[in-house]
Amino acid sequence: MKGRQKHADRLKKLSGPAVVKAANKVLYVGSDMIRAEAFRSISAGSVSGKGHVPSNPGEPPNRDTGILQAGIKNRLVGDLLAEVSSEAPYASALEDGSSRKAGTTSRSFNGHTTTYGPNKAKHGPVKVEYGDSTMKARPYMRPARDTKAPEIQRLFEVEIDKLVKGSGT
Repeated sequence: MKGRQKHADRLKKLSGPAVVKAANKVLYVGSDMIRAEAFRSISAGSVSGKGHVPSNPGEPPNRDTGILQAGIKNRLVGDLLAEVSSEAPYASALEDGSSRKAGTTSRSFNGHTTTYGPNKAKHGPVKVEYGDSTMKARPYMRPARDTKAPEIQRLFEVEIDKLVKGSGT
């Protein structure tokens, strides 16, 4: 069959390290876009400090101390795998909601545990900002991911298109 070897060579190029490198590039850029969107959603319309008003359940949390935003990081954790998370000890409780009472241990997105209580000042949002009742979710990471997903998909399409066009000899 005519052109068989040329076609096999093109396919080999499309399954090698260049593809993984291009995908990792898009994953990192995409994770940074999600990080930036989550950061932006926390700042939007919020008042820090004395005039701080907690957000309504279902809305992104309003910025208060800045710890949640400062802890939002993105990184490649391996080939074809990126992570966006917040190192704030109460990040997971804000994203998913919490039935935890103040003074008990909570787990952040990054797996660290923190004990909250009256001596922890603003770092115990259930006790200090929301009282001892349950806290409804104030998602910020999933909406950021969902908002940026179409744009990240387009980045993948552009990178794959470049690889396909560059694979012909």
